[in-house]
Amino acid sequence: PTFLDIQVKELEKRASGQAFELILSPRSKEAVPEFPLSPPKKKDVSLEEIQKKLEAAEERRKSHEAEVLKQLAEKREHERGVLQKAIEENNNFSKMAEEKLT
Repeated sequence: PTFLDIQVKELEKRASGQAFELILSPRSKEAVPEFPLSPPKKKDVSLEEIQKKLEAAEERRKSHEAEVLKQLAEKREHERGVLQKAIEENNNFSKMAEEKLT
């Protein structure tokens, strides 16, 4: 905003800081406001555009769901591999222990 006159009135001055008041004169009547007084008009959205947006949102949801399911499947596959390896390690250990005992 554009102000014609600014006055500074000192209120308090301490070691910890300073307090003051700014007194601004009102804007002139000729000044044009920097923002529109009414919001811009929204364009009418057609039923077709709404339908397209809904379809796009549905596609995004489906894509996201597929990605989540894919990650879950990969995680389960990894868990199976780890479990299989643990079983094999256990069997190998058991065989080695048996061989040492006999």
